[in-house]
Amino acid sequence: MENKKREAFVDDLSHDGRGVLRLDGKVYFVPGALPGEKIEFEPFRKRRGQFVGRLLSVLSASPHRVQPACEYFGTCGGCTLQHLAPNQQLAYKEKTLLGNLSRIGRVEPENLLPALSGENWHYRRKARPGVKYVPKKGGVLVGFRELGNSYLTSLRQCKTLEQRLSDLLDPLHQVIAQTSGFQQVPQLEFAAGDNAIAVVLRHLQPLNSKDLDLLTKFAQHHQVQLFLQSGGLDTINPLWPEDPIPLNYLLPDFDLSIEFSPSDFIQVNGTINQSLIQQAIDFLDLKAPDSVLDLFCGLGNFTLPVARSGVPVTGVEGEHRLVKKGRANAAKNNLDNVKFIEMNLAGESILELGSSNYNKLLLDPPRSGADEVLKHLVPKIRPQKIVYVSCNPATLARDAETLVHGYGYRFTHAGAIDMFPHTAHIESMGVFESGDV
Repeated sequence: MENKKREAFVDDLSHDGRGVLRLDGKVYFVPGALPGEKIEFEPFRKRRGQFVGRLLSVLSASPHRVQPACEYFGTCGGCTLQHLAPNQQLAYKEKTLLGNLSRIGRVEPENLLPALSGENWHYRRKARPGVKYVPKKGGVLVGFRELGNSYLTSLRQCKTLEQRLSDLLDPLHQVIAQTSGFQQVPQLEFAAGDNAIAVVLRHLQPLNSKDLDLLTKFAQHHQVQLFLQSGGLDTINPLWPEDPIPLNYLLPDFDLSIEFSPSDFIQVNGTINQSLIQQAIDFLDLKAPDSVLDLFCGLGNFTLPVARSGVPVTGVEGEHRLVKKGRANAAKNNLDNVKFIEMNLAGESILELGSSNYNKLLLDPPRSGADEVLKHLVPKIRPQKIVYVSCNPATLARDAETLVHGYGYRFTHAGAIDMFPHTAHIESMGVFESGDV
């Protein structure tokens, strides 16, 4: 495609936060552009069947455009919506959610919930920065991928990371560059508990004694638990301290302390997670003689608060180490009305769960959704109420169609959850009730 400057009006935002415009019978996706704006842009390539463009200038700005707070915005691919006012980011996410439900699922919730939102900055307690040695860019880079390509943005601070984690970025550049294997460190993993912070350093070649001493001093100086990972998850071992205390996060509304390891999945935004749990519990409307089934339960983020409410609950998860953590957390919090089961939730084995009388179901599936659960289990147990927490509005919409048009459930509530401010990522919740209720 010949590169040349063009002018056009922006019509909409795409699912990934790019401006959408139509020109000469083609649809273009332009990062950084907002609906209602007149822009000058450069069409520069066709990728995966899409026409894309580079924003050159905003000729007529949207009233919702704001000055991005981060110096890396536009280069780093971690955030794509910093130029849009926060209240309009929420409106965009609600619109995207409802659009998916209508277009894909042919459903509409009876009630739209107010979006769950919290602090816009320093909210992220888990992250996986990349590491790469690039001589032409000054040596070792630590950061997130650039917008639209696989290169790394070298970050010295990050406004989305919890401050304790952001403060580590600059010194990590320095200490990794001093190791003998600096060219063989591809990734870090950050985890912030309420009680401590941890970094996992992935390395592709053995570290020598000088490296280990250097990294130990770094960990001691910054008071961070430092782990080394030479292969898979089973190779993660602590460097300093030798016997680190488990990371934890507190759920004070439920008098719970949940322990986790640096590589475990937890909800990234701690404040929103607490609001999300409370909203799920409220909609489950727990009372005797309810019995709750929590699928894709992880280490018990929802399971344990449900148990604290006093009703029996079963958490089911496919990953062995998370099931083990769930059981340990139940014991630590003196909960005896909860059990955790290890099971593959993507096959017919879930039919085994149909022999118990669960009348309420909580789902928090991966991006692929809960299609197999709906196909094999829901018709058998026919729960009175389903609370569905989703990280992908497209699969929520697909599954909502099954529940509403396939099984006759009422779609009583839906709402967006701003787990990742300044990004186009949309978490959401849907609530479904059996017509028998």
